[in-house]
Amino acid sequence: MFAAGFRPGQLIHNCFSYHFVPAGAMMESGAHALGCTVFPGGTGQTEQQVMAMVDLLPAGYIGTPSFLKIILEKAAEMGVALPSVTKALFGGEAFPPSLRDWYLAHGVTGYQCYATADLGLIAYETSAREGLVLDEGVILEIVRPGTGEPVPDGEVGEVVITTFSTGYPLIRFGTGDLSAVLPGHCPTGRTNTRIKGWLGRADQTTKIRGMFVHPSQVADIAKRFPQVLRSRLVVAGEMANDQMTLKVEVTSEAVADRDALVLALGQAVRDVTKLRGDVLIVPTGSLPNDGKVIEDARSYA
Repeated sequence: MFAAGFRPGQLIHNCFSYHFVPAGAMMESGAHALGCTVFPGGTGQTEQQVMAMVDLLPAGYIGTPSFLKIILEKAAEMGVALPSVTKALFGGEAFPPSLRDWYLAHGVTGYQCYATADLGLIAYETSAREGLVLDEGVILEIVRPGTGEPVPDGEVGEVVITTFSTGYPLIRFGTGDLSAVLPGHCPTGRTNTRIKGWLGRADQTTKIRGMFVHPSQVADIAKRFPQVLRSRLVVAGEMANDQMTLKVEVTSEAVADRDALVLALGQAVRDVTKLRGDVLIVPTGSLPNDGKVIEDARSYA
């Protein structure tokens, strides 16, 4: 909240829900720790949200980016100005640059934070706009989806968090979200690790010819062959005509006996998934760094 511009003594309009989810209470606790006062707006009742902002003049907004957009559009429809709302801390949804620019055009400087109901805050954005800085209370790993294996810094993988909270400790909690570690420190002077932010979901379980194929199965296939450096299962074709190809990057030594390796990998694909699939050895470094273990490239037209 401090990184988003909020300061002690200010009033914050909190539009995270207080019902059945902990987000509203979590944000209120953080605001109180900062020394701010909170108006518990919650969700819905847009016209009343607008009038509360008119009457109470909050310093800013906390909630999802989509709901503040609805509030500002409703205020414009009502012919009401909200001059006090100049900053916002967003969460719960993606906050792309296009939406950030929309808010700036409407006089609101918005920053995002990344949190979950189980963990609370994981990371937050700063004025540098270079990734998200990790909260001091969490230990982060980026692992290859479907495995517990950490990936090198910069490679996209699943966010796994450990927190030694005395109230609710969690050891290697898989969030199901994709991200990657950014090198160096934040230009604002904060020295904790940074991540790129939310890059999608890690759960890539896919149904192929009526059978579910999981990322852990692709990892199991690759583990059987020390020659395999990286792997990616690509599902192509049209519905009801699935074509499955395991693309692999291999060591330079393995290229010399590629035919035998392709044959063995093909048999492993069948053994593990119970499905037939092609195997394609691709140049080292050619597989995209996007965290995908299974790529669904089928046409659904």
